[in-house]
Amino acid sequence: MRFFSYEIVSRHRLAFEQLTADDLLKLGEGISSWGSVDCFAMYLSGPMWARGSISDKAVKAWARSQDRWWRRAALVSTVALSRGGNAQDFIRVARICTLLVEDRDDMVVKALSWALREAAKKHPEQVRRYLAEHQGALAARVKREVNNKLATGLKTPRSRAKNT
Repeated sequence: MRFFSYEIVSRHRLAFEQLTADDLLKLGEGISSWGSVDCFAMYLSGPMWARGSISDKAVKAWARSQDRWWRRAALVSTVALSRGGNAQDFIRVARICTLLVEDRDDMVVKALSWALREAAKKHPEQVRRYLAEHQGALAARVKREVNNKLATGLKTPRSRAKNT
């Protein structure tokens, strides 16, 4: 049900432009699943952050939350910044990723991989440097998927069928 609310607000220009940080937190109350977090971050918090309606400080607070879903929301929110391709935004993305680089909650690890793979599309060299700098702290999944993305353009390269 959340999905519909988030999509309606995100598609209604006037409603979206009038959303405040407090409104956003109310809409995010009770996020507790992969789907609800990703819809919240992709439709609302990420775009609001990209346009300056919520602060880096707010997203950093989510990244420091005890709640795995808010930590995931912080990472998924970076996708909107990465898609813009701005070099300064990559710095903001990297700051959030660094706050969660040692988190081993599977939902957070998957989101960290997604955040870095998305950033790699527009900032491959910066992501390579990031991986090198954090090599010892990153989960194996993150290193594997992001390196695959950088090398092949895919998260998981497809194996080629052998003709026998």
